[in-house]
Amino acid sequence: MKIISSIEELRDQLSGQLRTAFVPTMGNLHEGHLSLMRLARKHGDPVVASIFVNRLQFGPNEDFDKYPRTFQADVEKLEKEGVYVLFAPTEKDLYPEPQEYRVQPPDGLGNILEGEFRPGFFNGVCTVVTKLFSCVQPKVAVFGKKDYQQLMIVRNMARQFALPTQIIGAETFRADDGLALSSRNMYLSAAERAEAPALYNALNVVANEVRSGHLDVFQLEHKAMDDLAARGWKPDYISIRKRIDLQPPNAGDLAQGEPLVVLAAAKLGTTRLIDNLEI
Repeated sequence: MKIISSIEELRDQLSGQLRTAFVPTMGNLHEGHLSLMRLARKHGDPVVASIFVNRLQFGPNEDFDKYPRTFQADVEKLEKEGVYVLFAPTEKDLYPEPQEYRVQPPDGLGNILEGEFRPGFFNGVCTVVTKLFSCVQPKVAVFGKKDYQQLMIVRNMARQFALPTQIIGAETFRADDGLALSSRNMYLSAAERAEAPALYNALNVVANEVRSGHLDVFQLEHKAMDDLAARGWKPDYISIRKRIDLQPPNAGDLAQGEPLVVLAAAKLGTTRLIDNLEI
């Protein structure tokens, strides 16, 4: 595996490759990330991964400085997966001058749910993804469904800009007890880790209620949040939305069986976890 930090060197290395499959990451890789590499290989060749902790998507009070960085361990995992190139730029490589041009998603999608609680987050995501796509020029790129809203935003962005990159969504990789794998799980204490699957359980309760014909969305959402809060969580949202645009469903949508997804974000101790479940 070649480890490259320079954009120019990366372009030279990938020159002439027409089927590159790309998996962007922020490092601290776990089995969920590695499953994305395997899916990428099914859709293209060679497989290129990136590791870059993107300052633009962190708010002023978020965990940019303490975000876990495990580069050597990440390299070993990617080598075992047969990744061809690891693009690992420094901030100076990717942002040699202040990144004054930004890519901003529409307010109706970028400022709801995660965007409401993390202002500017998707602006940072869209900007860095656009720049990484420009560097790698992949035929396909793989993103995990755990970040459901992010996947939708990136997919819509690629379509509206006519980017020559197909966006592939990978199913959420879970531990045996249902917890979605996340780099931030390492912040959890042993007791918090034992409690953490309650978030996925809450999503299942909501989904099962909807499937059984309980269509009072407001009541379901608030009961789920109250139940989590009673267990010591601090929920930001548990929200039932339409899969097509992440807007709240109306009575007609519910009556006609509109495909739905329930999304959640909540703090357990000091660790903020997100998850979702399609209904």
